[in-house]
Parts: sequence; structure tokens; C-alpha cells
Amino acid sequence: MIDHTGIIASDFAASKAFYTRALAAIGYALLAEFPASVTGHTDVAGFGEPPKPDFWVSQGTPNQPPMHVAFRTATRAQVDAFYREAMAAGGRDNGPPGVRPHYHEHYYGAFVLDPDGHNIEAVCHSPQ
Repeated sequence: MIDHTGIIASDFAASKAFYTRALAAIGYALLAEFPASVTGHTDVAGFGEPPKPDFWVSQGTPNQPPMHVAFRTATRAQVDAFYREAMAAGGRDNGPPGVRPHYHEHYYGAFVLDPDGHNIEAVCHSPQ
């Protein structure tokens, strides 16, 4: 079972703003933030559903190759909202919302590249 994960961002402020807007569409919020003076090495921001962050963004040299992170949603409407907000926040299209039957018949996902090129996905596994 995965407790938390994250990505490394070249521009912490830009990535924090991107994720704050994009993830709000699926019920995530910025729940914790710690400066380098606290962590001992870099600024970090934790996103999740209250009360616990499970997705962290930290300042540094971005992961290479870029990461792929998928967020599960309860509805297809949340996938659509994620895509719309992520694009409005400066994301780049990497696959608009739609059914991906090659994964399974109800796989409904959307893919957006974040400011550093990480492939961020929202996916719903339920039928419409």
C-alpha cells in the first residue's frame, strides 16, 4: 500500500500554483508546507484530502525521466474538471478526457503535463 509519493519541481512556486488549482478539481487541497529551514534541504508542499497529504511537491532538479502520477476520482465529471483546471493552470495536453478501452471498458482518464513535463492523470474506473 502506498502512503505517499511526489515529484521534484524546478520552479516550486509555479508547480505549487499548478497543483493547487488542478488538484482542487478532484477534492485535493494544499494541506502542509515546509521551508528548507525545516526539512533541512528543500521547500516542500503536501497535497491531499484532509487531514493527510499524500502527494508532495519539492523544489529541486526535476525527476528524469519525468514521473507519471495518476489520481483516482469517483466520477468522470471530476476527470473533466481536473483536465479543464490543469490546462487553465498552464498544463499541456497529453490526452484529453475520454474512455481508454485498451485498459478496461470503463477506464476514463485525462492526461496533462505539469510545468516540468511530469505526466499527471485523473482517472475514473466506474461506468458513467
